[in-house]
Amino acid sequence: MRQKTIAAGLGVLVLVLGGLGSASAQILINGAGATFPYPLYSKWFDVYTKVNPSVRFNYQSIGSGGGQKQLLSRTVDFGASDAPMSNEQLAKAPDTILHFPTVMGAVVITYNIPGIKAPLKLTGPVVADIWAGKITKWNDKALTSLNPGIDLPDKAIFVCHRSDGSGTTFIFTDYLSKVSGEWEKTVGRGTAVKWPTGLGGKGNEGVSALIEQTPGAIGYVELIYAITNKLPYATIQNRDGGWIAPNLESVTAAAAADASDIPADFRVSITNAPGRQSYPLSSFTYLLVYQKQTDAAKGKALVGFLHWMLTDGQKYAAPLDYAPLPSALVQREEAQIGKITLPK
Repeated sequence: MRQKTIAAGLGVLVLVLGGLGSASAQILINGAGATFPYPLYSKWFDVYTKVNPSVRFNYQSIGSGGGQKQLLSRTVDFGASDAPMSNEQLAKAPDTILHFPTVMGAVVITYNIPGIKAPLKLTGPVVADIWAGKITKWNDKALTSLNPGIDLPDKAIFVCHRSDGSGTTFIFTDYLSKVSGEWEKTVGRGTAVKWPTGLGGKGNEGVSALIEQTPGAIGYVELIYAITNKLPYATIQNRDGGWIAPNLESVTAAAAADASDIPADFRVSITNAPGRQSYPLSSFTYLLVYQKQTDAAKGKALVGFLHWMLTDGQKYAAPLDYAPLPSALVQREEAQIGKITLPK
């Protein structure tokens, strides 16, 4: 069932309750963006249309870059992004855009090595060298020395990455830029970068499918996509030397700093976070909303959804392997909702 739901992310999610007679009374909220949180967002939108039957959602799972662009052009009511918008992007917006962290999640390094299901151990510099095209065989000494007892084959590594503008790519390249000075200088971080090597897939769905179909492949996806597709994923050494698997506890540990340390606008990176138990490829994901709403009915409906998302909606995160927000952060976001203005 999960697999069918996630696969739907390649298209457009439209959730409607009621028959034709009630459709005209409903408010349609349009959104677009990240595939990283799509499994959770689809659950939220489904549940919320039962909580408030007057609202329905049309969400396009097209990647964070696409969501940001559509929000800037005001063709959607909200954007969704795993990467906070830059100062340059915000300066181009027709009005103030507010960032609302929704949950926390993990990007995982997943692979398809026939006959090997054990979790590999990887370090940040080794991951950077794989995506830079410097490590090209599975039995390279850099990999075998980290994984004694695992018979890695003398086979080529097929590197996979996102082909679309992606918040998952931002998280991944932001991490690589922190652990590899050479990566930061030659490739850098962004929702889209010039990849030194590899094959591209559209969305977390597309990269998952590419890895599943390509023996010898390695790629990065959000945790739930690896779990759903039964793909193994690596344990990563964090900045304090701990070998950490991605899970709710290790993602929460990465954001364990007091909420007061997070900037007032909530634009923050928690990749390569300190702490022995922190998973280094952790991130917040965001809903992006204009502070000044232009449609009173839609604005009121969106405010209602944001309140629900930060409270009752958080209980749906853990069953889908996302980490709920810290309560102190929720309180700060509730205060920010109060900044949203509606036309009179």
